[in-house]
Amino acid sequence: MSNLFSGINARFRGGGASQKPSPQTKSPTSSTAGAGTPHSSSDLSQASQSSSSQAPKVPPLPNSPSLAQTIGMDEANRSMASGEDILNSYQLPRPLPLWLNSAYAKHIVKGNFMTLSARPKTVEQGEWIAHQVVEHYRNLWNFVRVIHEKEDDGTSICSSATCPKMSAGHNHSFTWLNSRREPVELPASEYITLMQRWISGKIDDTNIFPTDPSGVSYAHNPSITTTPLSQLSSPTGEPEWVGKRSGFPKNFVDVCQTIFRQMFRVYAHLYWAHFTDPFYHLNLEKQLNSCFSHFVLTATALDLLKPTELEPMQPLLDLWAANGTFPPESKAYEYANIKVGEHLLKVAGAS
Repeated sequence: MSNLFSGINARFRGGGASQKPSPQTKSPTSSTAGAGTPHSSSDLSQASQSSSSQAPKVPPLPNSPSLAQTIGMDEANRSMASGEDILNSYQLPRPLPLWLNSAYAKHIVKGNFMTLSARPKTVEQGEWIAHQVVEHYRNLWNFVRVIHEKEDDGTSICSSATCPKMSAGHNHSFTWLNSRREPVELPASEYITLMQRWISGKIDDTNIFPTDPSGVSYAHNPSITTTPLSQLSSPTGEPEWVGKRSGFPKNFVDVCQTIFRQMFRVYAHLYWAHFTDPFYHLNLEKQLNSCFSHFVLTATALDLLKPTELEPMQPLLDLWAANGTFPPESKAYEYANIKVGEHLLKVAGAS
């Protein structure tokens, strides 16, 4: 594997708490609180053991369209359903969460995040996916440290008292499989800690993320970047898989898909439960938006997240597609409903 990953074990064992910025008084013009109708928990259960040596067995989801795509799918419905009607079908709380106001969905810089997600032609696919896993994991846990940092009284913003279950609004919650393979609800802080332990264990496992520089394979031939894997074959006729040339195991992509799925759930919880406090109050909302939009563009471009798995944050994806954050050539834009995004922009402009 590339020497970029040669220090990966030390990096994740080192840890270290980040400095928490000094809070500033800010008064959002809208609130994340609202009386939404509770719905049953999502059946996208987290399948994992508390031991970091055991891989989560998350059941595969069908290749079905996203929530935004299923509404108004035929021509008749497209001509009838308005952005407001489709937004109402998402069953969001009222008033809408603060992060659905375009004034608070901005980024620290302007530009096309696709340039950060696109794989260089000389980098082998497995190496690129491994690099993205490590970088996005590092970005995400900078935010997690903020909500888990202990206050003077020993409490934290995300605790069993404030977040008794791992949820992303009223419509989505996630369960963990215990040692008997039974789904159980856990406080969000405990869920995130167990997930962090599992992800770190996978990244530190050199059988899954090899760190030997001699195993690096570069895609010197540009055709390697465009030829479908199904058309590739080794000289011995053995099956090919992503990352094989660089020493990654056959299940490497499956592990990375699970890691991205879990990281998405953490982002969703951060937005639904903690966007205003602490991130908006600490002037960190633009950093959060920037890292999350980059994460979504990367995950969808590499097919590490399916459209149905994006549903907890679907309205924000719609907004970012409408305001230009997601370029039209991206899969994230393809998975969004532009009508909803345009309606959200209009509502924010009128408020």
